[in-house]
Amino acid sequence: MAKQNTKTPDEMSFLDHLEELRWHLIRSTIAVVIIGSVAFLMKSFIFDTVIFGPSKMNFPTYKLFCDIATSLGFDSAFCADKLPFSIQSRQMSAQFSMHIWTSIWAGFIIGFPYILYELWKFISPGLYEKERKHSRGFIFVASLLFFMGVLFGYYVVAPLSINFLGTYQVSPDILNEFDIDSYIGTVRSAVIACGILFELPIIIFFLTKVGLITPEIMKKYRKIALVIVLILSAVITPPDVASQIIVAVPVLILYQISIYISGYVLKKEAKNEERLKKKGLKKM
Repeated sequence: MAKQNTKTPDEMSFLDHLEELRWHLIRSTIAVVIIGSVAFLMKSFIFDTVIFGPSKMNFPTYKLFCDIATSLGFDSAFCADKLPFSIQSRQMSAQFSMHIWTSIWAGFIIGFPYILYELWKFISPGLYEKERKHSRGFIFVASLLFFMGVLFGYYVVAPLSINFLGTYQVSPDILNEFDIDSYIGTVRSAVIACGILFELPIIIFFLTKVGLITPEIMKKYRKIALVIVLILSAVITPPDVASQIIVAVPVLILYQISIYISGYVLKKEAKNEERLKKKGLKKM
């Protein structure tokens, strides 16, 4: 068990901080391992239902896009009976290794709120009382944004990527037979990347607090951000405008929300400074 540190943040040395951080990391790792162990035992659900869900045409995303295309009178690849590819394991230990690593990643995703909690416990002693008070909802908001990103990645980005890459052929003579590492890597990348991407408002909040970002800077580079988002959308989605818009719109909304958050932080700090000045004048 970790020893309770009775020193204040100002009294702690660099080595004391490292020791404190080490125990936070150990507890986070233990939580990931415990949750990952449970996921390891739920092999059928994790793989057959969750991981390989986007590889089946009865996946909710495909059914939704098929219904939309049908109602508009268009033919769509989302209305096919089966995706034209197979998933294979080409190494002796590949399936067992993938089972372990997938369980660990499941432990990280599900245990993300606890990891944030440990991170917050490490950072919060160095904050002022007012900063801790205004940041009480940090874990809840950051976890909510992360899980929203995970769901967006799983239900939108992953199936669009799998559908496009799984049906793409340069020649009918070439069969699409994907290795299990490649398939799961695609799903994992989409889910984790979107989860982290949806943390943008939280990141902007802290960057504004330390003075690295302002609303003016974000507005100035909004066009560049728009181009980058559209390029990323084009890379990870099928080559049609509708799919690119589906991916790009939530990211652009997050960017706009981040601008408002940055402005709110600066206004709040300006009010606090003005209040402190008034108190100082009254005392004089």
